[in-house]
Amino acid sequence: MKRRAFLASAGAGLAATTVAAPAIAQSQPDVRWRLASSFPKSTDILFGTSELIAKRVAEATDGKFQIRPYASGEIVPPLQVLDAVQNGTVECGHTCGYYYVGKDPTFAFDTAVPFGPNARQQNAWFQYGGGREVMRAFFDKHNVVQFPAGNTGAQMGGWFRKEIKSAEDLQGLKMRIAGIAGQIMAKMGVTPTQIAGADVYPALEKGTIDATEFVGPYDDEKLGFVKVAKNYYYPGWWEGGPQVSLYINKPAWDGLPKAYQAVLESACAEANGAMLARYDAENPRALRRLVGKGAVLRAFPREVMETGYKIAQDLYAEYSAQNPNFKAVYESWKPFLDETHLWFRVAEAPYDNFILAASARR
Repeated sequence: MKRRAFLASAGAGLAATTVAAPAIAQSQPDVRWRLASSFPKSTDILFGTSELIAKRVAEATDGKFQIRPYASGEIVPPLQVLDAVQNGTVECGHTCGYYYVGKDPTFAFDTAVPFGPNARQQNAWFQYGGGREVMRAFFDKHNVVQFPAGNTGAQMGGWFRKEIKSAEDLQGLKMRIAGIAGQIMAKMGVTPTQIAGADVYPALEKGTIDATEFVGPYDDEKLGFVKVAKNYYYPGWWEGGPQVSLYINKPAWDGLPKAYQAVLESACAEANGAMLARYDAENPRALRRLVGKGAVLRAFPREVMETGYKIAQDLYAEYSAQNPNFKAVYESWKPFLDETHLWFRVAEAPYDNFILAASARR
């Protein structure tokens, strides 16, 4: 074939390919979904992650699949997102499973279980340790398809009006704390209450509660807790690697084209890593600012940690004996966590301990 003829033929082929791509896109349906978030717009990483998911889905489908995120309370109350997804009020929701432990304590494994995995261990269990399979089986009973879609990393222990010097000092405290951690705190003498993020500051300011945990420095600074409670405790032993998830109404998911399902799953995977990276970047700077505003950093007394740990282990054994759902997930989760702790004790923890100590001496 002569060179000129060859180029003409090749050019025609490229043109045909260019024309074909939009034709394929046009064959897919227009889909419009609503996403209910449990988080206020002021928490721009938490709420912003649902916006990231929507943005990626729209970009990858040439605008054919649109998801519109709504902040907490705009469609449904922030702690009723699961219900709204289950019954089809909205097609999907961005929320935390441990908000719903009143329905079944098994939901906690989808976010965080006290003294549980850090963010990396949570991801490893879900993706490669059997977590995906046992959690999907559980969510299927609730008419929901679930994808990890964020992680905050280890959280702070929260803001307290008074100093906690021993486990005895927890007696009688009213504290905003979610999930199984609230049940553990109750056994330590605390009166737990679950309050949505946007309502925590007024409750703390008015004295309705004496303490609150939320996320960490970046969000806590935005919500202004340092103005009404100066003692800032660490670590949040109930949230070592709390996952945030996208819940999707099962019939809505089943009705999506396979290509749209793949796009949405990929967007959630990106969101899962992006949230953790943003918090790791923003929390150090926010912590410095909070200390400058008067926050007093305090570690929980060893007695508090050890008491909480023992209560947690007893509680998990009790749940496993009484709740088949919890038992099925726990029997996947616990052996994997024990195994991964071996690796972290050998390499990760010694490295972290050394480099952090060396950095502090410089």
